[in-house]
Parts: sequence; C-alpha cells; structure tokens
Amino acid sequence: MTARSAPDRLLSVLAAFDHDHPALSLTDISRRAGLSLTTAHRLVSALSQWGALERDESGVYHVGLRLWEVAALAPRGLALRQIALPYLEDLYEATHENVQLAVRDGSEVVYIEWISGRSAVGVRIQVGARWPLHATGVGLALLAHSDVASQDAYCAQPLARFTSHTITDPATLRRVLAEVRRSGVAVSSRQVTEDALSVAAPVRGADGSVVAAVSVVVPQRDAQTPALIPAVRLAARGISRALGWQPEPDKPPGG
Repeated sequence: MTARSAPDRLLSVLAAFDHDHPALSLTDISRRAGLSLTTAHRLVSALSQWGALERDESGVYHVGLRLWEVAALAPRGLALRQIALPYLEDLYEATHENVQLAVRDGSEVVYIEWISGRSAVGVRIQVGARWPLHATGVGLALLAHSDVASQDAYCAQPLARFTSHTITDPATLRRVLAEVRRSGVAVSSRQVTEDALSVAAPVRGADGSVVAAVSVVVPQRDAQTPALIPAVRLAARGISRALGWQPEPDKPPGG
C-alpha cells in the first residue's frame, strides 16, 4: 500500500467533517480520517493552532472561522452569493417559497445560498449541501449547459434513485437535458422528495458560460409552474447581467 502524503493526511482530517458530522471528538476524527490517534492528534493540533479547527469546552472539535475566511474568497462561493442575493430576495418576495442558488462541482451540485419560505415545502437542503446533478432542478440546469463530453460521462455512470420519480435512465436524462436547453428552464418534480417541485434557470458569467443556477422549490401538489417560470428566468437574467453577461436581444439565459 502506498504511504499517504502529509497533505493527504491533513486534508483527510478536514474531510472528516460534513453536514452529518459537524462536531467530532479526536477519536472520531482519527477513525473517520483513517489515521492513528497519534497522527490525528498532531494534525488536529496544527489545524487548531492555525484556526482551521476549534475545540469547545467539552473537547469536541468544530470547523474554525479561519477556514471559513479562506473559503469566502472562492469566486463561486460568497462572492457570487453577494452579487446574487438581491435577485434571490426579489424572487423570494415574488413567491414566498424556498429559493436556492447553486454551482456545479464535478458530478454534484453545491448549494451556496438558500432562502427558506415561511410556509414553504420542507426540503432536504442547506448551504454547502451536495446532491447529484440529475436529481435537482439546479443540477439539471447546470448539466444541460455543460459540454457534450461532460454530459456523456455523467449519463454513463449509475444514476442514484431517491424516489420513484427520480430519473435513473440515461436516455430519459438526455431527453430532459435537451428540453432544458430548448426551454431555458429545468423543472424537477418529486425527484428528491415526494412533495416538492423545483423550477430552475441557468446563470451566465461575463463570457456567456453557465456558472450557476437559481431555483424556487414549491409544494408539488399545487405548483403553478407556468407562473413560476418567468420569475425564475427574471432572477437568473438579473444575476447574469450583474456578473457582466450581455444577452442577445430577446434571448433568455438558458437559450
């Protein structure tokens, strides 16, 4: 077995934390990172001294603010969120439903902002959460506007199922992606939970490439999809313009 490098061991400590495990003891970190207790202690101490980890009074470790400060520099993170937030708030005011902003990371979508509706449908999403691209509206919007090779590679892999409505057939997924490109919006119904429907639209950067997607999530049973589409498109167009995108006349961001 090849020995793990020092950077690999250090990163494995940080990777031990996730949304299901936000607080870990040293023993937990050692086990989840696959490191000896001695090595884990040494690396955790170094990370704590730098500020990447913080230890509370009970001896449990959490992700530190220093790591958040570094992450805030990511152009697809807080910088994009700050530009998009006024348009997300407008979309929320127009719908009073869950509003989301997400970016692509490999075969997954990562949520970088989420505004919760006061009486909206419950969704299994929080900032930083990840979901497979094919199972969400924002993911479909992002995948549909990726290059052909990327789409082919994604469709060739197993497609995870979350409900009986989740797209798991590659041919069906390709047809859905073609419709997203044609219409400029993605509609995802009951793919993650049985009670939710999302309408999403792509967000373009200054060079015209799709850099993010915005969506609204509503109860599936009484979703007024035709009424939601213009609102979501308007939000996507506003964010795109704020990022420097210059649309062709009468051409929506998804066109």
